[in-house]
Amino acid sequence: MQNNTDRIGTSGIGKLLVEFSVPAIIGMLVNAIYNIVDRIYVGQGVDPLGIAGITIVMPVIIILMAASMLIGVGANSLFSLKLGEGHSDQVEKIMGHAFILLFIIPGILIILCFIFLDFILINILGASEAVYPYSKTYLQIILYGGFFSAMGPGINHFIRSDGHPRTSMFTQILGAVLNIILDPIFIFVFKWGIAGAAWATIISQFASFLWVVFYFNSHWTHLRFRLKNMKLELRLTLQIMAIGFAPFAMQAAIGLVNMLLNNSLNTYGGDVAVSAMGIVYSIIIVIFMPLQGLNQGAQPIIGYNYGAKKYGRVRKTYLMAVAGGTIFVFFGFILFRIFPRAFIAVFNNKDTELIKMSVYALKVCTIVMPLWGFQIITSNYFQSIGKPVQGTLLSLSRQVFFYIPLLFILPKFFGIKGVFFSMPLADTGAVILAAAIMFFELRRLKSLV
Repeated sequence: MQNNTDRIGTSGIGKLLVEFSVPAIIGMLVNAIYNIVDRIYVGQGVDPLGIAGITIVMPVIIILMAASMLIGVGANSLFSLKLGEGHSDQVEKIMGHAFILLFIIPGILIILCFIFLDFILINILGASEAVYPYSKTYLQIILYGGFFSAMGPGINHFIRSDGHPRTSMFTQILGAVLNIILDPIFIFVFKWGIAGAAWATIISQFASFLWVVFYFNSHWTHLRFRLKNMKLELRLTLQIMAIGFAPFAMQAAIGLVNMLLNNSLNTYGGDVAVSAMGIVYSIIIVIFMPLQGLNQGAQPIIGYNYGAKKYGRVRKTYLMAVAGGTIFVFFGFILFRIFPRAFIAVFNNKDTELIKMSVYALKVCTIVMPLWGFQIITSNYFQSIGKPVQGTLLSLSRQVFFYIPLLFILPKFFGIKGVFFSMPLADTGAVILAAAIMFFELRRLKSLV
């Protein structure tokens, strides 16, 4: 393990960033397909309202993902920092705490969702009468596998920071490929409809969970999950959650925004608007998830070198990640501008009203897309160096400070167009704030070199 991690502080930054990021990007790209394949098959083989049904319950799924990130990303960042500081004796204790916390926290959320399922769907998520049956069927089944959806991704972070980014990538590919195979079987062959899409998802998540457990009982690593390390210590638990709070808050805020967004879409555009935004988000995630892969690749490099006080390498890693992320999202921006209908047709190529609204929403929501890379990587930077206050501020800025107020204000004056334009305006505000904070951080790093 030490040989795998020592090179993070000595090898060329460009080489390391490619080595760690490319597998993560590929894995997240496949994971993006994993996340949208249900909507593709449901849109083509069940009913366009099924897309709305899945879209309506996404805030709950995002909150479960947030719980996974609270522990998984927080513990992994602490893991990398301790390795960089030379405290390798502490890493298994961090892993043990992460393992048990990834059962406890998502478990509480899952139980609450089952108890208040109908209330959540109707009164909080705003499922219409037509969409409600699809939403309830899908969400109930997804909750059965909620533990595995949190545990697999949460533990997978450690595989990458253990110096095996390709193995980490395989974890993501395994679940994605299995989901892509099972979806058409369950939907078209077994005729299970939207329930088939949900079962395909949780079976795939369970397979990924089994794989990460196998890795930490294999000859590839000396790290193990030991019962003695799962006895929770308050100090370490709070430390993990403090570092992981920034990505957790960002995901939770995304869930809140999705809930408010779905209600606004229902109010000003009806079920068609909800389905349209579900399609748009599914397309956007094809760019967003690989960008998160670049984040994941940069995180252990930034964290290790910051812990080792190699600040020049930290600064260089950050700048190279921003440059790579910007180039990547700009390429996606061009494709969305030139071929919007081609992307929409993947989900539905028959409903004229749905296609028209989806094309318009895609063009509006991605107006400032070339700036996404800078804002997302900057937010991740502070989490990587163990500064949760700045990371949380930047993570929440887009969703809480800008997007939510805009969703309340703009639709009252501009209707459904105001709903769609809230997104690029929120992006712009978040980028300006990130640029102001990072300007001073880069000056600080330069002074430490």
